[in-house]
Amino acid sequence: MKFLVLKKSSIIAIFFTILIISIGSIWAYKTQHSYPTVSLGGSTDVQTIELVTGEFKTKGADGKEIEAYRWDPGTIVVEKDTRVQLRIHGVNGEAHPFYIEGTDIKGTVKKGEETVVNVTFDKEGTYRLICETHKTMENNGPMIGYIIVD
Repeated sequence: MKFLVLKKSSIIAIFFTILIISIGSIWAYKTQHSYPTVSLGGSTDVQTIELVTGEFKTKGADGKEIEAYRWDPGTIVVEKDTRVQLRIHGVNGEAHPFYIEGTDIKGTVKKGEETVVNVTFDKEGTYRLICETHKTMENNGPMIGYIIVD
């Protein structure tokens, strides 16, 4: 007759392994009910993405004000050949004239208003959402967002 003999350290290691797997399983189950920043609108064939204009401000050691404008989120991922609706809310800055590089899409986002852009990307790649006013650091930028088409 053979007996299985376990040391105290082995039992503790097995217990903690089971505990970690259990906690991971509970966490994975709970995150299935999280709320994404990208949502499908009323129709399942349109991907709706909410963006805002944002601003960062600070003062340098010399007391000079430094500011930069950004799109938030700064990077979004969409599927090729999917109808996409960008809903851009103007929060900071009076106006942000923009274009999407590689397309004929242009517009302006104004403070306190929502700009809606409908687009379908037929080629994979990275498209830049560029604010014409804030292209470089010298102009409080770069205010460039990235649309990754997969």
